[in-house]
Amino acid sequence: MMLQAVALTAIQALVLLVVAPGIVGLIQKVKARFQCRRGASLFQPYADLAKLFRKQPVVSTTTSWIFTATPYIVFASTVTAGLLVPVFASQVPLNFAGNIIALVYLLALGTFFLILAGLDAGSAFGGMGSSRESIIASLAEPAMIMAIFAIALTTGSTNLSTIVHKTALLEGIATDPSPHLMALAALFIVAIAETGRVPVDNPATHLELTMIHEAMVLEYSGRYLALIEWASGIKLLVFLTLIANVFAPWGIATTLTPLALALGLAVYLVKVAGLAVVIGTMECMFAKMRLFRVTDLLGAAFILALLGLLFFYILRG
Repeated sequence: MMLQAVALTAIQALVLLVVAPGIVGLIQKVKARFQCRRGASLFQPYADLAKLFRKQPVVSTTTSWIFTATPYIVFASTVTAGLLVPVFASQVPLNFAGNIIALVYLLALGTFFLILAGLDAGSAFGGMGSSRESIIASLAEPAMIMAIFAIALTTGSTNLSTIVHKTALLEGIATDPSPHLMALAALFIVAIAETGRVPVDNPATHLELTMIHEAMVLEYSGRYLALIEWASGIKLLVFLTLIANVFAPWGIATTLTPLALALGLAVYLVKVAGLAVVIGTMECMFAKMRLFRVTDLLGAAFILALLGLLFFYILRG
């Protein structure tokens, strides 16, 4: 049993590491097609990461240990957070009560150190990006917890594996889908904000008036930048996995047989690829919002998640 758990954890980590750059490449490809361009290959992010890992990083003399340690902390915390989320099997080895809270705080840990690194570099851009990221994170994380709690109430557990497993087996599902739809909308908005996608942020720009995430990592290069970019792709994939498997877990493996796991992996890849296409399409349809309008958007996400909780209690009563 222990060997099986170790193998399943290793396979899930490998899937997250391998698929994440491909999801970023797919979004870029969709955006290029909508803009009537051929665009780069789907495998371009893999080539970019390989190129960055071969380059020697340049570190400012004004930085401290925080600057050099942050890429490793961000990468490790993001991968660990991904291991708490059911990917292609509903029962994950890192399965314990309250792992919703652990997931949120692991992602917050990486964000916290990234904010510190932006300030540690001593540049004006880094401080600007860190202050903006602090505002977004402080508003997005409560909405994320509330959205998942709205689903957790239907299964009576804060364990992600239990939530996904029971939902996949249609156990404890409310007859009225309103709470689920509200929580889904809230989590989708949070995913856009936390991963720095349009309309909250634009990862393809370096304009000083619009940068948030890119401003914090502007001083990074070489393998440090590669780790941060890879972690950013994994974080996006983790949010897409949450959306796909918490709200629509059908097709996920509820048993650990080889056939069920293979089918679960295939269905998972289709679902996250479909969500990536949706994100790429949305980024071509909407312009980036003004910074002071982002707080309104995240406030709406929190209200939607809260309404999902209230509707659950009203419908149950």
